[in-house]
Amino acid sequence: MTTTTTHIDLPSSDAPVDAAPMVVFDAVTKRYGDLTVLDRLDLSVAANEKVAIIGPSGSGKTTVLRMLMTLESIDDGVIRVGGEPLTHMQQGDRLVRANAQHLRRMRGHIGMVFQHFNLFPHMTALKNCMEAPVTVLGLSTDEARERAGELLNMVGLGDKLDHYPAQLSGGQQQRVAIARALAVRPKVMLFDEVTSALDPELCGEVLSVIRTLGSEHNLTMLMVTHQMGFAREFADRVCFFDQGRIAEQGPAKSFYENPQEARTQQFLRAVMDAV
Repeated sequence: MTTTTTHIDLPSSDAPVDAAPMVVFDAVTKRYGDLTVLDRLDLSVAANEKVAIIGPSGSGKTTVLRMLMTLESIDDGVIRVGGEPLTHMQQGDRLVRANAQHLRRMRGHIGMVFQHFNLFPHMTALKNCMEAPVTVLGLSTDEARERAGELLNMVGLGDKLDHYPAQLSGGQQQRVAIARALAVRPKVMLFDEVTSALDPELCGEVLSVIRTLGSEHNLTMLMVTHQMGFAREFADRVCFFDQGRIAEQGPAKSFYENPQEARTQQFLRAVMDAV
């Protein structure tokens, strides 16, 4: 698989980086009945930072991404994106729950790629990537078609514009999903186990696209992954979640070479032995 260099209107990797965090979780708690999935989570992600989130099943990893997409509500705390509250809004001197208009506007800053692609099966690759720019951003059909074509070309699928998902391999479908997420020109990109539904030989083509995005464009990225080698190579920082909290975090190289917490060491031994 080869990706094609083409002009798309995303910030370049040498664009100036704002010193303020792009994403902030401030004492965020999420419960399902008596089960606390996230326990007063504090996490700040800088603009253009690439953060890998790892941990055992049930540790709260995917919940972090789903809350950023407003697919899950929060019970306590505040999430901010680009300095603005995500699920709340300012009303006088206090924060109140956000209305639908605020949520819709804030969702436009965030793109998410899911584990199981979630493409519209009745739409071609091109139409899948046009849908959000037209319905969410209000672009004309011609503008959306041009943008979608450029993005699909960027992920190496310029010759598959008129193919339906069923006509594409799993790796190709996931690349369409990446292009679709980019079509709203997000500030933050979220990746939830994007290679776990793929055969091993198809993982490389998807990870190659993510590498290109990370190196050539000024995007903040949060990635939940079991791909330890890729996390070590790609991420600026790794956060290890356990029982709804960040048990340990640090720069990727030192995190993998010299983990400090016994629970982190135990987890890494288990996942490395399984490879």
